[in-house]
Amino acid sequence: MSGKEQVNILLFNKWDISKIEVKDLGLQKVISLKPAVIPVTFGRHEHQRLKKAEVNIVERLANKLMHFGKKYAKNTGRMGGKKAKVLNVVRTALDIIALETGKNPVELLVKAIENASPNEDTTRIVYGGVVYHVSVDVAPLRRVDLALRFIAEGVRESTYSNPQTIEEALAKEIILASNNDMASHAVKKKNEQERIAMASR
Repeated sequence: MSGKEQVNILLFNKWDISKIEVKDLGLQKVISLKPAVIPVTFGRHEHQRLKKAEVNIVERLANKLMHFGKKYAKNTGRMGGKKAKVLNVVRTALDIIALETGKNPVELLVKAIENASPNEDTTRIVYGGVVYHVSVDVAPLRRVDLALRFIAEGVRESTYSNPQTIEEALAKEIILASNNDMASHAVKKKNEQERIAMASR
């Protein structure tokens, strides 16, 4: 092989993510599609501010899915720290999406995140002993965080005490969210959050 030939790295040796475009201008810098066969960075971004924007979006989804224990104690419970297992779940879910839609599943994941990321949120402002809820714009990185959290939450809720497998639930959630379907938990949560924020403008 000559030195000029460019080797295209495929995600899980199957999916080409180099040609995927992020349509949402606000999210272009925070959705990373860095080429990797197996998206694992071993937490190198951990103690650096805003560094998670450079972590592959598929790995970030896997990280969010690992929180399967108590609501406020992350990385506890039956999925805490089982990254290899979660990556296998994500890989299988991507295969299911490709079989069902015939499209590049990572592209649908990006579209799902764009559709599930809220633009507005509310914050509490205490002014003279009175608490006001004020509507605020959401930063791009937090928009991606929230979209991934909503998707992971939807998967968790639909598979808990349910014979449906986590892979099927994840594939279904991503397909619905990429179509902006209200049946998707993530899209529902986003609309709910924006509605509350709109009311407190």
